[in-house]
Amino acid sequence: MNTPEQISKQYFTAWEAGDFDTLSGLLADDVDFVGTLGRAAGKEECLRGLRGMSRIVERIEVQARVADGTDVITWFNLHTTVAPPTPTANWSHVEDGKITRIRVTFDPRAILAERND
Repeated sequence: MNTPEQISKQYFTAWEAGDFDTLSGLLADDVDFVGTLGRAAGKEECLRGLRGMSRIVERIEVQARVADGTDVITWFNLHTTVAPPTPTANWSHVEDGKITRIRVTFDPRAILAERND
């Protein structure tokens, strides 16, 4: 069984690659996502949100990943087609080898400004 840190790494690798089959396997059916730009309840809704973000994501540049038991915080620069690299923090909680909770925070102003142009 993979550690929470390994699962987090797989999550980011799959998301950056657009590998939604792998992402699906990493998420619990009842995963709960809360982020700066939205919320998602359940695996399918979460995958829809990740697919939507993938349309503008060019690269995910991980700066640091810290694990504490079943919790993992990943600090990364989100490179998109619509804004300069955005420093982002992602907290994931892992139970029984699946991500059950995700919380994401970043300053959305540059991304939102592009949406409003």
